[in-house]
Amino acid sequence: MNAIISATALAGELQGPRPPVLLDVRWQLGGPDRRPAYLAGHLPGAVYVDLDRELAGGPGEGGRHPLPGVEAFGAAMRAAGVDAGRPVVTYDGGQGWAAARAWWLLRWAGHPEVRVLDGGLAAWDGPLETGEVTPEPGDFIPDPGQLELLDADGAAALAASGVLLDARAAERYRGDVEPIDPVGGHIPGALSAPTTENTGEDGRLLPAAELAGRFAALGANPGKKVGVYCGSGVSGAHEVLALAVAGVDAALYVGSWSDWSADPARPVATGPQPG
Repeated sequence: MNAIISATALAGELQGPRPPVLLDVRWQLGGPDRRPAYLAGHLPGAVYVDLDRELAGGPGEGGRHPLPGVEAFGAAMRAAGVDAGRPVVTYDGGQGWAAARAWWLLRWAGHPEVRVLDGGLAAWDGPLETGEVTPEPGDFIPDPGQLELLDADGAAALAASGVLLDARAAERYRGDVEPIDPVGGHIPGALSAPTTENTGEDGRLLPAAELAGRFAALGANPGKKVGVYCGSGVSGAHEVLALAVAGVDAALYVGSWSDWSADPARPVATGPQPG
């Protein structure tokens, strides 16, 4: 199944016999709670999902956005109306990172039909509704491990033997600036591949062929061992989504740089080269 869906196709499916569950995952790093924005207007029937509370564990060991507890995640998804046998579409305000985190987690936890609304809320030109949505509880039971997951050791090994992509901004990769984590730079051997370069000005992903060409130039081809990390496993999930659209399977280092850089014993490379 394709990992993304257009607004036009989604509008058609919502009128069909098997409409998808809609999850509104608007989120901003360090920003205000986005629930008020959701209440002011969201796709009809969409349920708000809080990334920090429901799509991640508490910050600390494992990074800023470690995996949530499996039971807690399953309960949150059931409360949002997620069924094992009904498709799910996630969306956010348009950047796509938070929606991709929800997509990745549900796929990792075994849901077979999850897509991201390409371009997010900004791409939707249909009606909106206001207020809270309380769906009928779903029946989804997580079966984790359906997508490959990396830890720090796995990321280091992949940087040495395969392709490890750093989805953060290039200046953070180089170590020129580091606004969040203890130290700037990147995992030695990782390649700079900012996730922002996977989208056009409208926030939609580039066509699959363009994405495939971009990743091929980095050595990330179908059948190759590929991994992705970012700051805390959010924008990296969007890069995994883009790779999926390009036909490349990739593992995600959920702890990412926030986990790697928390241990001063781990090596750090700086500058534009993998090091």
